[in-house]
Amino acid sequence: MNSPAPRAALSAVVTTFDNAATLERCLASLAFCDEIVVLDSDSTDATREIAQRHGARVDVEPFKGYGPQKQSAIDRARHDWVLLLDADEHLSEAGRAAIERELRAPRADGYRLPRQEWLFWRWPHPLTRPNWQLRLFRRSRGRMNAVPVHAAPEIDGEPVDLNAPFLHYGEPRLQDRVDKVNRYSSGLLERKRRPALLGMRLLLYPPFAFAKLYFGKRYFLNGWAGYFAAKTQAFYAFLKYAKILESQRKGDL
Repeated sequence: MNSPAPRAALSAVVTTFDNAATLERCLASLAFCDEIVVLDSDSTDATREIAQRHGARVDVEPFKGYGPQKQSAIDRARHDWVLLLDADEHLSEAGRAAIERELRAPRADGYRLPRQEWLFWRWPHPLTRPNWQLRLFRRSRGRMNAVPVHAAPEIDGEPVDLNAPFLHYGEPRLQDRVDKVNRYSSGLLERKRRPALLGMRLLLYPPFAFAKLYFGKRYFLNGWAGYFAAKTQAFYAFLKYAKILESQRKGDL
């Protein structure tokens, strides 16, 4: 009987800053990888100790922006295949098995994986649609884009969807979520300069953002948690354009 082909060597890459509360679960899910690279932004909690306990190669570097920091971590990987996770995410057991199978005979240079979002006090209903994100890719064929806040990896060519679920522990309180969207919308203000039809976007995009999640991704199946998540996403959409209009009227743009 022929033995299965060996899978390609894989580096797990994680950036951290004061993530002791979630990092244990994240790194435990990556134990199957051939190496774990952790790039820390000078944490003051037990983040680095947890990473070292899980056998990660830990480097420390001052934070220089979402995309550049992740790219710096990716550049430290020894292997061409990279699995990129945030410190508040972890790979499911089904996700691990799917990745191991796929890397025995890769069909593409990059893969989008389904991310399941924690909704304040619950995991989503099984029929809620996940967010598909490029997280598994060849380092030689991809790199982080230059988006200031929502930086993401991109590859040369088209990624393939791989049913390898991973889970994201989002904000546990509504206050934390509101603080985050306020901070992120201010970060995006640096990039958005006088978009066309600003007034129309301000009026129409927030309800569209709500409908996209609540109905399009079936967040209505998650009760009040789903409603809160969709409503705060609509508030985020409002803040993005409201802050641009405010700066424009004040003469800052």
